[in-house]
Amino acid sequence: MTDHVGDPSPTDIDAKHAIPPRMPAPQDTARLGAHLDDSGCRFTLWAPRAERVELALLDDQDHQINHDMAGPDDEGVWEVHVPGVEAGAIYGYRVHGEWAPGKGQRFNPARLLLDPYARAITAGVDYNGPILDHPADDAYELDPTDSAGAVPWSVVVAESEPPTPIAERKPLNQSVIYETHLKGYTRLHPQVPEHLRGTYAGFAYPAVIEHLKDIGVTAVEFLPCHHFVSEPFIVGRGLSNYWGYNSMGFFAPHAAYAWSGTRGEQVAEWKEMVSALHEAGIEVILDVVYNHTGEGGHEGPTLSYRGIDHGGYYRLTDDLHNDYDVTGCGNSVDTSQPGVLELILDSMRYWVTEMGVDGFRFDLASELIRDENHHVDQNHEFKRRIAEDPAFDGIKMIAEAWDMGPYGYQVGAWGPGWSEWNDRFRNYIRDFWRGATSGVGELASRLSGSGDIYQDGRDSQASINFITAHDGFTLRDLVTYDHKHNEANGEDNRDGNDDNRSWNCGVEGETDDPEINALRHRQVKNMMATLVLSTGVPMITAGDEMGRTQEGNNNAYCQDSPISWVHWDTRENWADLMGMTREMLRLRAEHPALHRAAYGAHDEIQVDGTGVGRFDLTWFGNEGTEMGEGEWNDPGRRTLGRYTSTEDEAFLVFVHAGAEATEVVLPGEPFAQSWRAVAHSGFAGDFPDADQILEGGSRLHIPGRSLVLLEALLPNPFATEADAVGLRDD
Repeated sequence: MTDHVGDPSPTDIDAKHAIPPRMPAPQDTARLGAHLDDSGCRFTLWAPRAERVELALLDDQDHQINHDMAGPDDEGVWEVHVPGVEAGAIYGYRVHGEWAPGKGQRFNPARLLLDPYARAITAGVDYNGPILDHPADDAYELDPTDSAGAVPWSVVVAESEPPTPIAERKPLNQSVIYETHLKGYTRLHPQVPEHLRGTYAGFAYPAVIEHLKDIGVTAVEFLPCHHFVSEPFIVGRGLSNYWGYNSMGFFAPHAAYAWSGTRGEQVAEWKEMVSALHEAGIEVILDVVYNHTGEGGHEGPTLSYRGIDHGGYYRLTDDLHNDYDVTGCGNSVDTSQPGVLELILDSMRYWVTEMGVDGFRFDLASELIRDENHHVDQNHEFKRRIAEDPAFDGIKMIAEAWDMGPYGYQVGAWGPGWSEWNDRFRNYIRDFWRGATSGVGELASRLSGSGDIYQDGRDSQASINFITAHDGFTLRDLVTYDHKHNEANGEDNRDGNDDNRSWNCGVEGETDDPEINALRHRQVKNMMATLVLSTGVPMITAGDEMGRTQEGNNNAYCQDSPISWVHWDTRENWADLMGMTREMLRLRAEHPALHRAAYGAHDEIQVDGTGVGRFDLTWFGNEGTEMGEGEWNDPGRRTLGRYTSTEDEAFLVFVHAGAEATEVVLPGEPFAQSWRAVAHSGFAGDFPDADQILEGGSRLHIPGRSLVLLEALLPNPFATEADAVGLRDD
C-alpha cells in the first residue's frame, strides 16, 4: 500500500546541498558499449571524471588481459579497439581516479565493473567475495582487493534481427494487462517441458500462450527482466531477490531466465519469446527499474555505476558522502545528470526497436522526474524527451506514480501521454466488497474511470485499474486472511504492509467449511468482475483468475519458491472463477459500451441527429429510476447500478455488497425494452439464464454480495404507434 503524503510542493523542501558537476552527455551515445566490426570489437565507456580506464578481457583460458583505453575525449568518452574479439567474449572495466568520498568520487580500480551499455551479463554475485569498494568496518576507506572472481562480467553480443512486430497494438481502453513473473508463471506448468520451465522459452511455449488467449489477455506485463542481482541481506538469510526490482543492466535480459546460455544466448531467447507472443496478438510491457540499481547505498557492493562515477550516477546528500535515497533501496539514480538521462532513454529505445517491447511500466516513477535539488518536476526533461521521440510513438507509458521521498505521491499528476497505477481504485474496491465504505459516491467514480483523478486532458485510459499486484495479497488471499503471514521471509513477520484491506470471511486461512468457501468464491468473483467491468484499463495479476494463493504472504519479493510460483492445479477447484473471468473479458472486448475511453457525461445518445432519451452514462438505484440526491447521500447504501450505452447497445451492471439479498426494478423505456443477464458473480440458479428475457419494469432478485451484468434489448426510438399495433397483432 502507499500512503498519500500530500500535494506536491517542492519549494517547501530544503535541498541546499553540494551538487556534483553536471557532466554533458556524449552527442552520439550510440557508440557507447561493445560493437563488433569485421576485424574485432570497439569498446567505449562514458567516464568523464576518470583519470584512467582499463578494458579487462578474458581469453579462452579465462586469463584476464587488460587494455588501456584512450581518452577521455572532449565528451568524456574512453575508447579502445581490440582485434580478434568475437561475439560471446566477456569483458569488464577498471576505472582509475581519486578516492574522495567527500567529493562523490569512489574510484577503485580493484573493482571489475559492468558496462552500463552491456547487451548481456554473465551471471550473479559471490556475496562472500570482495564486492565492496571499502573494508567492511569503514565505508570511507579504499579496499584494494581484486573483485574479478566475485562479480558478473559483460558479454559482447552480435547484432541480430528484432522480434516479429505485433500486427497492431491495441489502444489501452481495449487492452487487458496481465502482470506476471516470467519465471514463476511456468515453473510448475505441467504442459511445459521440465527443462524449459521458468525460462523465456518456457513462456513462449504454446500451452502458455493458449491460456493467455483463452482468458482474453491482450498484453503481458513482465516483472523486471533487466539483469538483476540480489541484496546481500537477503542472501544472508538463504533467500534471493525473486521479483527482480534490483537492476544492474538496463540493456541486458536477465541471464538466469535463459535455458540456452548466458553468453548472449539470452538475447536471442528473449527475442524468440517476444516473436511468439506477438504472433499470437499479445503485446509485451516491461516493468523497468530505472530509479535505483542493485548496488544499494555506498555501503553496498560496487559492481558498475558507483565505480564509474558515484556522484555522476546517483543522487547524493548535502555533504556528498552518502546516497540521497527516495526509493527505499539505498540509492537513487540521478536523472538530472544528462549522461544518466541519456542512458535511460537509450535503454528504452533499445528495448522498443531491438527487443520488441510495446510498453513500459516505470517502477517508482516519481524518482525519475526529480531535478538536481531532488524536487519532483512534472515538466522534467525525462517526460519531454519521451514525448518528442518518434521511437516511442504508440508505446504504452505507465507510471507507478509515487516514490518514497518528499511529495513523491503523484497519482493524477502525470498528464497526457501517460497512464498511472490507480491505487485509489485498489483501496476502494477492496473496502467496498468487505463492507468498509460509506455510501456509493466514490464507487461511482471508480467504476466510471476515476475522472475525479484523471480528467486533466486525458481520458479514462489514464487509469490502470487493479485490485492486486505482485506486491501484496493475491485475490484469493484477500478473502482468506485478515493478517499477513510472512514468516518464511525470515523477518519475524515484521516486513510487508499491515493495511491489506482484506476480510477472511470468518476464518483465518484455508478451511473445509463449505459455506465459507462458497462466500470466498463469490467475493473473489465480485472483485474480478468489478475490475473487468470498470471503465479504465484492467490489470489482472497472474494466477488470480484461477485462485492462486501465496499462503497469506503479502511481501513475497524474496520467495523464489512454491509460495510465489503459479500453481496450475488450482484450475479445477476455481473453474467458476475462470469461467466468469473468461466470459466477462469476452463481453468487454466485444462491446464498445463496456470499454469506452471517453468519460461518461450523462450526455443523451443521438441517433441520426435525434436524441433518444437514454444516456452514455447514468446511475440507477433499486426502484428502476435514475439515482436521486437522497440515494447518493445515503451512507448505508450498498447497491448501485451503472448504465452505459452507445448508439447501438446498452448495458447495466448492478453491484451489491450488502450481506442480505436485495431486489431491483429493471429500468424500462427509453433505457431498455427488455433485459437479459449475460454474466454474474453468483452460482447456478442465482440469476435468470442468459436466454431468459426480463421485461423493463420487472423485479430482479440479487443475492447478497453479488454483481450482475445485464444487456439491454433497445427500443426502436422511431417506431410509430402503427408499428406498435402491428407488432401486437403479430
